[in-house]
Amino acid sequence: MKKIIVLLILLTIAMVACSTGEVEEKSLVILQGVDATTLDPIMHTDTPTGNIEYQIFDTLLTRNSNMEIVPLVAKAYQSVSDTEWLITLEENIRFHNGTSLTAKDVIFSIERILEEDNNSPRMGYYNSITGLERLSEYEVKITTDSPNPVLLSRLAELRIVPKEYVEEVGNSYFSQNPIGSGPYKLISWVKDEEIILVKNEDYWQGEVDIEKVIFKPVPESAARVMALQANQADIITNVPPHQVKEIDEVNNIQTLSVDSTRFIMLAQTMKNDLVNDIKVREAINLAIDVESIIKNILGGNATLSTQPVCNFDVGYSPYIEPHGYDYVKAKELFEEAGVLGKTITMQSPSGRYSMDREVAEAIKANLEQSGMRVDLQFIDWASYVGSIISGEINADIWLIGWASATFDAGTTLKQWLHSSLPMSQYRLEHSRNEYIDSLIDKGLSTLNDLEREKIYHEIIEEISNDIPFVNLYQQRDIYGSNTRIKWEPRSDEVIKVKEISWNE
Repeated sequence: MKKIIVLLILLTIAMVACSTGEVEEKSLVILQGVDATTLDPIMHTDTPTGNIEYQIFDTLLTRNSNMEIVPLVAKAYQSVSDTEWLITLEENIRFHNGTSLTAKDVIFSIERILEEDNNSPRMGYYNSITGLERLSEYEVKITTDSPNPVLLSRLAELRIVPKEYVEEVGNSYFSQNPIGSGPYKLISWVKDEEIILVKNEDYWQGEVDIEKVIFKPVPESAARVMALQANQADIITNVPPHQVKEIDEVNNIQTLSVDSTRFIMLAQTMKNDLVNDIKVREAINLAIDVESIIKNILGGNATLSTQPVCNFDVGYSPYIEPHGYDYVKAKELFEEAGVLGKTITMQSPSGRYSMDREVAEAIKANLEQSGMRVDLQFIDWASYVGSIISGEINADIWLIGWASATFDAGTTLKQWLHSSLPMSQYRLEHSRNEYIDSLIDKGLSTLNDLEREKIYHEIIEEISNDIPFVNLYQQRDIYGSNTRIKWEPRSDEVIKVKEISWNE
Protein backbone atom coordinates (compact mmCIF):
# COMPACT_ATOMS: atom_id res chain seq x y z
CA MET A 1 0.00 0.00 0.00
CA LYS A 2 2.84 2.44 0.84
CA LYS A 3 4.40 1.79 -2.57
CA ILE A 4 1.09 2.59 -4.26
CA ILE A 5 0.77 5.86 -2.32
CA VAL A 6 4.33 6.88 -3.23
CA LEU A 7 3.65 6.11 -6.91
CA LEU A 8 0.47 8.21 -6.80
CA ILE A 9 2.39 11.13 -5.27
CA LEU A 10 5.10 10.88 -7.90
CA LEU A 11 2.45 10.75 -10.62
CA THR A 12 0.84 13.89 -9.22
CA ILE A 13 4.20 15.67 -9.20
CA ALA A 14 4.80 14.58 -12.78
CA MET A 15 1.41 15.97 -13.83
CA VAL A 16 2.15 19.31 -12.17
CA ALA A 17 5.60 19.41 -13.75
CA CYS A 18 4.31 18.55 -17.22
CA SER A 19 1.76 21.34 -17.13
CA THR A 20 3.98 24.07 -15.72
CA GLY A 21 7.59 22.91 -15.49
CA GLU A 22 9.21 25.23 -13.02
CA VAL A 23 6.99 28.15 -12.07
CA GLU A 24 6.95 30.75 -14.82
CA GLU A 25 8.70 34.00 -14.06
CA LYS A 26 5.51 36.07 -13.99
CA SER A 27 3.05 33.36 -12.95
CA LEU A 28 1.96 32.59 -9.40
CA VAL A 29 1.12 28.92 -8.79
CA ILE A 30 -1.13 28.08 -5.82
CA LEU A 31 -1.79 24.49 -4.78
CA GLN A 32 -4.88 23.75 -2.70
CA GLY A 33 -6.16 20.35 -1.63
CA VAL A 34 -9.33 20.46 -3.73
CA ASP A 35 -10.67 22.07 -6.88
CA ALA A 36 -13.41 24.69 -7.07
CA THR A 37 -16.92 23.29 -6.89
CA THR A 38 -18.32 26.12 -9.05
CA LEU A 39 -17.33 29.64 -10.06
CA ASP A 40 -20.76 31.08 -9.34
CA PRO A 41 -20.28 32.83 -5.99
CA ILE A 42 -23.83 32.22 -4.81
CA MET A 43 -23.63 28.44 -5.17
CA HIS A 44 -20.99 27.51 -2.60
CA THR A 45 -19.75 28.28 0.89
CA ASP A 46 -16.32 26.62 0.83
CA THR A 47 -13.00 28.45 1.17
CA PRO A 48 -10.96 26.80 -1.63
CA THR A 49 -13.61 27.84 -4.15
CA GLY A 50 -13.76 31.29 -2.60
CA ASN A 51 -10.01 31.70 -2.90
CA ILE A 52 -10.38 31.36 -6.66
CA GLU A 53 -13.46 33.45 -7.32
CA TYR A 54 -12.45 36.19 -4.85
CA GLN A 55 -9.87 37.09 -7.53
CA ILE A 56 -12.60 37.41 -10.17
CA PHE A 57 -15.24 39.32 -8.21
CA ASP A 58 -15.20 42.37 -5.97
CA THR A 59 -17.28 42.41 -2.80
CA LEU A 60 -19.50 45.25 -1.63
CA LEU A 61 -17.38 45.68 1.51
CA THR A 62 -14.27 43.75 2.55
CA ARG A 63 -12.10 42.83 5.53
CA ASN A 64 -8.54 44.08 5.79
CA SER A 65 -5.65 42.01 7.19
CA ASN A 66 -6.75 42.92 10.73
CA MET A 67 -10.22 41.51 9.94
CA GLU A 68 -11.79 44.98 10.13
CA ILE A 69 -14.65 45.77 7.74
CA VAL A 70 -13.67 48.50 5.26
CA PRO A 71 -15.16 49.91 2.03
CA LEU A 72 -14.60 48.35 -1.38
CA VAL A 73 -17.29 48.60 -4.08
CA ALA A 74 -19.30 50.55 -1.52
CA LYS A 75 -17.25 53.67 -0.82
CA ALA A 76 -19.60 54.65 2.01
CA TYR A 77 -22.29 53.00 4.11
CA GLN A 78 -24.57 54.50 6.74
CA SER A 79 -27.18 53.17 9.12
CA VAL A 80 -30.23 55.41 8.88
CA SER A 81 -32.25 53.29 11.33
CA ASP A 82 -31.98 49.92 13.07
CA THR A 83 -33.33 48.26 9.93
CA GLU A 84 -32.13 50.51 7.08
CA TRP A 85 -28.74 51.01 5.48
CA LEU A 86 -27.76 53.51 2.78
CA ILE A 87 -24.97 52.26 0.50
CA THR A 88 -23.07 54.60 -1.83
CA LEU A 89 -21.02 52.97 -4.59
CA GLU A 90 -17.77 53.85 -6.31
CA GLU A 91 -18.52 55.31 -9.74
CA ASN A 92 -15.53 54.17 -11.79
CA ILE A 93 -15.87 50.38 -11.64
CA ARG A 94 -16.27 48.28 -14.77
CA PHE A 95 -16.83 44.57 -15.23
CA HIS A 96 -14.44 42.54 -17.35
CA ASN A 97 -16.71 43.00 -20.39
CA GLY A 98 -16.52 46.78 -20.08
CA THR A 99 -19.99 47.47 -18.64
CA SER A 100 -20.30 49.72 -15.61
CA LEU A 101 -21.03 48.35 -12.14
CA THR A 102 -24.05 50.20 -10.76
CA ALA A 103 -26.80 49.90 -8.17
CA LYS A 104 -28.79 47.51 -10.38
CA ASP A 105 -25.95 44.97 -10.23
CA VAL A 106 -25.75 45.15 -6.43
CA ILE A 107 -29.49 44.63 -6.11
CA PHE A 108 -29.40 41.76 -8.63
CA SER A 109 -26.49 40.10 -6.78
CA ILE A 110 -28.60 39.92 -3.62
CA GLU A 111 -31.88 39.06 -5.34
CA ARG A 112 -30.45 36.01 -7.12
CA ILE A 113 -29.28 34.64 -3.73
CA LEU A 114 -32.79 35.08 -2.36
CA GLU A 115 -34.46 33.56 -5.44
CA GLU A 116 -35.76 30.20 -4.19
CA ASP A 117 -35.39 28.51 -7.57
CA ASN A 118 -31.62 29.10 -7.45
CA ASN A 119 -31.28 27.03 -4.24
CA SER A 120 -28.33 29.10 -3.08
CA PRO A 121 -26.68 27.79 0.10
CA ARG A 122 -26.12 31.46 0.95
CA MET A 123 -29.83 32.27 1.12
CA GLY A 124 -29.83 32.12 4.92
CA TYR A 125 -27.08 34.74 5.01
CA TYR A 126 -29.31 37.38 3.42
CA ASN A 127 -32.90 36.34 4.06
CA SER A 128 -33.41 39.08 6.66
CA ILE A 129 -33.33 41.56 3.75
CA THR A 130 -36.88 42.59 2.85
CA GLY A 131 -36.23 45.68 0.75
CA LEU A 132 -33.74 46.70 -1.95
CA GLU A 133 -34.33 50.16 -3.38
CA ARG A 134 -32.32 51.85 -6.12
CA LEU A 135 -32.13 55.49 -5.04
CA SER A 136 -29.88 56.52 -7.90
CA GLU A 137 -27.40 54.92 -10.30
CA TYR A 138 -24.88 54.56 -7.47
CA GLU A 139 -27.04 54.47 -4.32
CA VAL A 140 -28.92 51.56 -2.77
CA LYS A 141 -31.08 51.36 0.33
CA ILE A 142 -31.19 47.99 2.08
CA THR A 143 -34.02 47.23 4.52
CA THR A 144 -34.12 44.26 6.88
CA ASP A 145 -37.07 42.70 8.69
CA SER A 146 -35.40 43.31 12.07
CA PRO A 147 -32.10 44.70 13.39
CA ASN A 148 -29.28 42.63 11.89
CA PRO A 149 -25.94 42.81 13.74
CA VAL A 150 -24.06 40.85 11.06
CA LEU A 151 -25.39 42.54 7.93
CA LEU A 152 -22.14 44.41 7.25
CA SER A 153 -20.21 41.16 7.62
CA ARG A 154 -22.47 39.54 5.05
CA LEU A 155 -22.02 42.50 2.70
CA ALA A 156 -18.27 41.96 3.04
CA GLU A 157 -18.86 38.52 1.47
CA LEU A 158 -21.24 39.72 -1.25
CA ARG A 159 -19.60 39.28 -4.65
CA ILE A 160 -21.07 41.66 -7.20
CA VAL A 161 -22.03 40.03 -10.51
CA PRO A 162 -23.08 41.76 -13.75
CA LYS A 163 -26.86 41.63 -14.09
CA GLU A 164 -27.05 41.90 -17.87
CA TYR A 165 -24.38 39.26 -18.53
CA VAL A 166 -25.85 36.69 -16.10
CA GLU A 167 -29.35 37.19 -17.51
CA GLU A 168 -28.00 36.84 -21.05
CA VAL A 169 -25.97 33.63 -20.56
CA GLY A 170 -27.88 31.96 -17.69
CA ASN A 171 -26.70 30.53 -14.38
CA SER A 172 -25.25 27.30 -15.74
CA TYR A 173 -22.99 28.98 -18.30
CA PHE A 174 -22.05 31.70 -15.82
CA SER A 175 -20.88 29.13 -13.26
CA GLN A 176 -18.23 27.96 -15.74
CA ASN A 177 -17.53 31.27 -17.50
CA PRO A 178 -17.85 34.03 -14.90
CA ILE A 179 -16.95 37.67 -15.30
CA GLY A 180 -16.70 40.15 -12.46
CA SER A 181 -14.99 43.44 -11.70
CA GLY A 182 -12.10 41.93 -9.75
CA PRO A 183 -8.36 42.15 -10.33
CA TYR A 184 -8.22 38.90 -12.36
CA LYS A 185 -10.07 37.39 -15.32
CA LEU A 186 -10.73 33.70 -15.95
CA ILE A 187 -8.81 32.27 -18.91
CA SER A 188 -9.52 28.54 -18.52
CA TRP A 189 -10.76 25.90 -16.11
CA VAL A 190 -9.85 22.26 -16.66
CA LYS A 191 -11.78 20.44 -13.96
CA ASP A 192 -9.55 18.77 -11.33
CA GLU A 193 -6.42 20.01 -13.12
CA GLU A 194 -6.06 23.80 -13.09
CA ILE A 195 -7.72 27.19 -13.21
CA ILE A 196 -5.81 29.97 -14.95
CA LEU A 197 -6.44 33.66 -14.30
CA VAL A 198 -4.76 36.71 -15.81
CA LYS A 199 -4.67 40.21 -14.41
CA ASN A 200 -7.35 42.72 -15.30
CA GLU A 201 -5.39 45.48 -17.02
CA ASP A 202 -8.22 47.95 -16.34
CA TYR A 203 -8.75 47.12 -12.67
CA TRP A 204 -10.34 50.11 -10.98
CA GLN A 205 -8.05 49.99 -7.92
CA GLY A 206 -4.91 50.10 -10.04
CA GLU A 207 -2.46 47.63 -11.52
CA VAL A 208 -1.63 44.45 -9.61
CA ASP A 209 1.87 42.94 -9.51
CA ILE A 210 1.08 39.32 -10.37
CA GLU A 211 0.32 38.89 -14.07
CA LYS A 212 -0.98 35.31 -14.11
CA VAL A 213 -2.32 33.00 -11.39
CA ILE A 214 -2.63 29.22 -11.68
CA PHE A 215 -4.68 27.34 -9.08
CA LYS A 216 -4.14 23.57 -8.96
CA PRO A 217 -5.93 20.97 -6.83
CA VAL A 218 -3.42 18.54 -5.30
CA PRO A 219 -5.13 16.35 -2.67
CA GLU A 220 -1.99 14.65 -1.31
CA SER A 221 -0.20 16.94 1.16
CA ALA A 222 3.12 15.23 0.46
CA ALA A 223 2.70 15.97 -3.24
CA ARG A 224 2.09 19.65 -2.51
CA VAL A 225 5.26 19.78 -0.42
CA MET A 226 7.29 18.03 -3.13
CA ALA A 227 6.00 20.50 -5.72
CA LEU A 228 7.06 23.42 -3.52
CA GLN A 229 10.50 21.88 -3.04
CA ALA A 230 10.80 21.30 -6.80
CA ASN A 231 10.06 24.99 -7.50
CA GLN A 232 6.69 24.09 -9.10
CA ALA A 233 4.55 26.10 -6.68
CA ASP A 234 4.61 29.47 -4.94
CA ILE A 235 1.97 28.83 -2.25
CA ILE A 236 0.71 25.53 -0.87
CA THR A 237 -2.00 25.09 1.74
CA ASN A 238 -2.24 22.70 4.69
CA VAL A 239 1.44 21.86 5.14
CA PRO A 240 1.77 18.71 7.31
CA PRO A 241 3.28 19.76 10.67
CA HIS A 242 5.97 17.08 10.50
CA GLN A 243 7.33 18.61 7.28
CA VAL A 244 7.72 22.18 8.56
CA LYS A 245 11.38 21.74 9.53
CA GLU A 246 12.15 20.01 6.24
CA ILE A 247 10.73 22.97 4.27
CA ASP A 248 12.36 25.65 6.41
CA GLU A 249 15.80 24.13 5.86
CA VAL A 250 15.61 24.85 2.10
CA ASN A 251 16.91 28.28 1.04
CA ASN A 252 14.22 29.44 -1.39
CA ILE A 253 11.11 28.20 0.43
CA GLN A 254 9.58 28.70 3.88
CA THR A 255 6.57 27.94 6.03
CA LEU A 256 4.19 30.59 7.32
CA SER A 257 1.56 29.97 9.98
CA VAL A 258 -1.35 31.84 11.52
CA ASP A 259 -4.03 31.16 14.13
CA SER A 260 -7.11 30.18 12.17
CA THR A 261 -10.79 30.94 12.57
CA ARG A 262 -11.49 27.36 11.46
CA PHE A 263 -12.54 24.64 13.85
CA ILE A 264 -12.86 20.97 12.98
CA MET A 265 -15.68 18.81 14.32
CA LEU A 266 -17.40 15.50 13.83
CA ALA A 267 -21.05 16.10 13.03
CA GLN A 268 -23.61 13.45 13.98
CA THR A 269 -26.67 12.81 11.83
CA MET A 270 -29.11 12.77 14.71
CA LYS A 271 -32.04 11.47 12.66
CA ASN A 272 -30.12 8.23 11.93
CA ASP A 273 -31.17 5.27 14.07
CA LEU A 274 -27.68 4.59 15.41
CA VAL A 275 -26.87 8.07 16.72
CA ASN A 276 -30.31 9.33 17.71
CA ASP A 277 -29.63 7.77 21.14
CA ILE A 278 -27.81 10.31 23.32
CA LYS A 279 -25.87 7.48 24.99
CA VAL A 280 -24.33 6.63 21.62
CA ARG A 281 -23.48 10.26 20.93
CA GLU A 282 -21.89 10.59 24.36
CA ALA A 283 -19.94 7.37 23.82
CA ILE A 284 -18.60 8.62 20.49
CA ASN A 285 -17.41 11.79 22.24
CA LEU A 286 -15.67 9.86 24.99
CA ALA A 287 -14.08 7.37 22.59
CA ILE A 288 -12.06 9.97 20.65
CA ASP A 289 -8.67 10.98 22.04
CA VAL A 290 -8.55 14.53 20.68
CA GLU A 291 -5.46 15.55 22.67
CA SER A 292 -3.52 12.68 21.11
CA ILE A 293 -4.68 13.73 17.64
CA ILE A 294 -3.50 17.30 18.27
CA LYS A 295 -0.14 16.17 19.61
CA ASN A 296 0.72 13.23 17.37
CA ILE A 297 -0.96 14.09 14.05
CA LEU A 298 -1.10 17.89 14.07
CA GLY A 299 2.18 18.45 15.87
CA GLY A 300 0.51 20.70 18.42
CA ASN A 301 -0.76 23.08 15.72
CA ALA A 302 -4.29 23.21 17.11
CA THR A 303 -6.14 23.90 20.34
CA LEU A 304 -8.81 21.73 21.95
CA SER A 305 -12.32 22.82 20.98
CA THR A 306 -15.32 22.62 23.30
CA GLN A 307 -18.10 24.04 21.10
CA PRO A 308 -19.11 24.53 17.46
CA VAL A 309 -17.94 28.15 17.55
CA CYS A 310 -14.56 29.80 16.94
CA ASN A 311 -12.82 31.54 19.86
CA PHE A 312 -12.49 34.67 17.69
CA ASP A 313 -16.29 35.03 17.59
CA VAL A 314 -18.63 37.21 19.60
CA GLY A 315 -20.49 34.65 21.70
CA TYR A 316 -17.77 32.06 22.24
CA SER A 317 -18.41 30.60 25.69
CA PRO A 318 -15.51 30.21 28.13
CA TYR A 319 -17.67 28.09 30.44
CA ILE A 320 -17.91 24.85 28.45
CA GLU A 321 -15.66 21.99 29.53
CA PRO A 322 -14.44 19.28 27.13
CA HIS A 323 -16.08 15.85 27.40
CA GLY A 324 -12.69 14.24 27.91
CA TYR A 325 -11.39 10.88 26.76
CA ASP A 326 -12.48 7.59 28.35
CA TYR A 327 -12.67 4.68 25.93
CA VAL A 328 -13.67 2.25 28.71
CA LYS A 329 -16.69 4.39 29.64
CA ALA A 330 -17.46 4.76 25.94
CA LYS A 331 -17.56 0.98 25.53
CA GLU A 332 -19.91 0.68 28.52
CA LEU A 333 -22.27 3.26 27.00
CA PHE A 334 -22.23 1.53 23.62
CA GLU A 335 -23.17 -1.69 25.42
CA GLU A 336 -25.93 -0.01 27.47
CA ALA A 337 -27.38 1.40 24.25
CA GLY A 338 -27.37 -2.08 22.71
CA VAL A 339 -25.13 -1.14 19.78
CA LEU A 340 -21.75 -2.57 20.82
CA GLY A 341 -20.14 -4.21 17.80
CA LYS A 342 -22.44 -2.55 15.29
CA THR A 343 -21.11 -0.55 12.33
CA ILE A 344 -20.90 3.24 12.34
CA THR A 345 -20.80 4.81 8.89
CA MET A 346 -18.28 7.66 8.79
CA GLN A 347 -17.40 10.01 5.94
CA SER A 348 -14.52 12.43 5.51
CA PRO A 349 -12.81 14.52 2.86
CA SER A 350 -9.21 13.80 1.97
CA GLY A 351 -6.97 16.79 1.25
CA ARG A 352 -9.42 19.55 2.17
CA TYR A 353 -8.14 20.17 5.71
CA SER A 354 -4.72 19.74 7.25
CA MET A 355 -4.12 16.01 7.86
CA ASP A 356 -7.84 15.31 7.50
CA ARG A 357 -7.34 11.77 6.23
CA GLU A 358 -5.02 10.91 9.12
CA VAL A 359 -7.40 12.48 11.63
CA ALA A 360 -10.32 10.46 10.24
CA GLU A 361 -8.30 7.26 10.43
CA ALA A 362 -7.35 8.02 14.05
CA ILE A 363 -11.03 8.53 14.91
CA LYS A 364 -11.87 5.21 13.29
CA ALA A 365 -9.17 3.49 15.38
CA ASN A 366 -10.46 5.14 18.57
CA LEU A 367 -14.03 4.01 17.96
CA GLU A 368 -12.94 0.48 17.14
CA GLN A 369 -10.92 0.41 20.38
CA SER A 370 -14.24 1.04 22.14
CA GLY A 371 -15.88 -1.93 20.50
CA MET A 372 -17.54 -0.47 17.41
CA ARG A 373 -16.98 -1.19 13.75
CA VAL A 374 -16.41 1.79 11.48
CA ASP A 375 -17.10 1.98 7.76
CA LEU A 376 -14.85 4.94 6.89
CA GLN A 377 -15.48 6.44 3.45
CA PHE A 378 -13.38 9.18 1.84
CA ILE A 379 -15.55 11.25 -0.49
CA ASP A 380 -14.43 13.66 -3.22
CA TRP A 381 -14.87 17.24 -2.03
CA ALA A 382 -17.47 18.46 -4.52
CA SER A 383 -19.80 15.51 -3.82
CA TYR A 384 -19.14 15.71 -0.10
CA VAL A 385 -19.88 19.39 0.36
CA GLY A 386 -22.89 19.11 -1.94
CA SER A 387 -24.45 16.40 0.21
CA ILE A 388 -23.82 18.44 3.38
CA ILE A 389 -25.32 21.65 1.98
CA SER A 390 -28.41 19.80 0.74
CA GLY A 391 -28.83 17.95 4.04
CA GLU A 392 -28.60 14.60 2.26
CA ILE A 393 -25.33 13.27 3.64
CA ASN A 394 -25.46 9.50 3.96
CA ALA A 395 -23.38 8.87 7.09
CA ASP A 396 -23.87 8.57 10.83
CA ILE A 397 -20.88 10.78 11.59
CA TRP A 398 -18.76 12.97 9.31
CA LEU A 399 -15.68 15.15 9.58
CA ILE A 400 -16.15 18.81 8.69
CA GLY A 401 -14.47 22.16 9.26
CA TRP A 402 -16.11 25.55 9.62
CA ALA A 403 -14.93 29.15 9.78
CA SER A 404 -17.35 32.03 10.19
CA ALA A 405 -16.78 35.06 7.98
CA THR A 406 -18.88 37.21 10.33
CA PHE A 407 -16.87 36.67 13.54
CA ASP A 408 -20.23 36.27 15.24
CA ALA A 409 -21.30 32.97 16.80
CA GLY A 410 -24.90 33.43 15.73
CA THR A 411 -24.30 32.83 12.04
CA THR A 412 -22.47 29.56 12.73
CA LEU A 413 -25.09 28.42 15.23
CA LYS A 414 -27.85 29.20 12.74
CA GLN A 415 -26.15 27.29 9.93
CA TRP A 416 -25.63 24.14 12.02
CA LEU A 417 -28.64 24.20 14.36
CA HIS A 418 -31.60 26.10 12.93
CA SER A 419 -34.28 23.61 11.91
CA SER A 420 -35.27 25.70 8.87
CA LEU A 421 -31.93 25.06 7.15
CA PRO A 422 -31.05 21.81 5.35
CA MET A 423 -27.48 21.71 6.69
CA SER A 424 -28.75 21.37 10.24
CA GLN A 425 -28.72 17.80 11.54
CA TYR A 426 -29.82 18.94 15.02
CA ARG A 427 -33.09 17.08 15.30
CA LEU A 428 -34.85 16.59 18.64
CA GLU A 429 -38.46 16.85 19.72
CA HIS A 430 -40.27 19.71 17.97
CA SER A 431 -40.57 21.96 21.04
CA ARG A 432 -36.84 21.66 21.72
CA ASN A 433 -35.92 22.63 18.17
CA GLU A 434 -38.39 25.51 18.26
CA TYR A 435 -36.78 26.82 21.45
CA ILE A 436 -33.27 26.75 20.03
CA ASP A 437 -34.52 28.32 16.78
CA SER A 438 -36.11 31.17 18.76
CA LEU A 439 -32.88 31.83 20.67
CA ILE A 440 -30.88 31.92 17.43
CA ASP A 441 -33.38 34.31 15.83
CA LYS A 442 -33.31 36.52 18.92
CA GLY A 443 -29.53 36.65 18.98
CA LEU A 444 -29.32 37.55 15.31
CA SER A 445 -31.68 40.51 15.80
CA THR A 446 -29.95 41.92 18.90
CA LEU A 447 -27.58 44.80 18.14
CA ASN A 448 -26.02 45.08 21.60
CA ASP A 449 -22.92 42.84 21.65
CA LEU A 450 -23.11 41.98 25.36
CA GLU A 451 -26.79 41.04 25.21
CA ARG A 452 -26.21 39.01 22.06
CA GLU A 453 -23.27 37.23 23.68
CA LYS A 454 -25.45 36.12 26.63
CA ILE A 455 -27.98 34.63 24.22
CA TYR A 456 -25.27 32.72 22.35
CA HIS A 457 -23.85 31.40 25.63
CA GLU A 458 -27.27 30.03 26.52
CA ILE A 459 -27.58 28.31 23.13
CA ILE A 460 -24.13 26.74 23.41
CA GLU A 461 -24.78 25.51 26.95
CA GLU A 462 -28.16 24.07 25.94
CA ILE A 463 -26.91 22.15 22.91
CA SER A 464 -23.83 20.88 24.77
CA ASN A 465 -26.19 18.69 26.77
CA ASP A 466 -27.57 17.19 23.54
CA ILE A 467 -24.10 16.40 22.03
CA PRO A 468 -24.91 16.99 18.35
CA PHE A 469 -21.19 17.30 17.55
CA VAL A 470 -17.86 15.93 18.65
CA ASN A 471 -15.93 19.17 19.07
CA LEU A 472 -12.37 18.39 18.03
CA TYR A 473 -9.98 21.33 17.63
CA GLN A 474 -9.40 24.82 16.29
CA GLN A 475 -6.54 24.71 13.84
CA ARG A 476 -3.43 26.72 13.17
CA ASP A 477 -2.99 27.09 9.43
CA ILE A 478 0.42 26.27 7.98
CA TYR A 479 1.33 27.34 4.46
CA GLY A 480 4.41 26.83 2.35
CA SER A 481 5.64 29.64 0.14
CA ASN A 482 8.42 30.47 -2.24
CA THR A 483 10.59 33.33 -0.99
CA ARG A 484 10.33 35.03 -4.37
CA ILE A 485 6.96 36.45 -3.23
CA LYS A 486 5.90 38.84 -0.49
CA TRP A 487 2.81 37.45 1.23
CA GLU A 488 1.35 37.04 4.70
CA PRO A 489 -1.45 34.51 5.40
CA ARG A 490 -4.70 35.63 7.01
CA SER A 491 -6.68 34.13 9.88
CA ASP A 492 -9.76 33.80 7.67
CA GLU A 493 -7.88 31.61 5.12
CA VAL A 494 -8.64 34.02 2.29
CA ILE A 495 -5.82 34.40 -0.25
CA LYS A 496 -5.95 37.80 -1.97
CA VAL A 497 -3.57 37.68 -4.91
CA LYS A 498 -3.78 41.44 -5.43
CA GLU A 499 -1.98 41.81 -2.07
CA ILE A 500 0.90 39.56 -3.20
CA SER A 501 3.97 40.97 -4.91
CA TRP A 502 7.31 39.73 -6.22
CA ASN A 503 10.38 40.21 -4.07
CA GLU A 504 12.99 42.46 -5.68
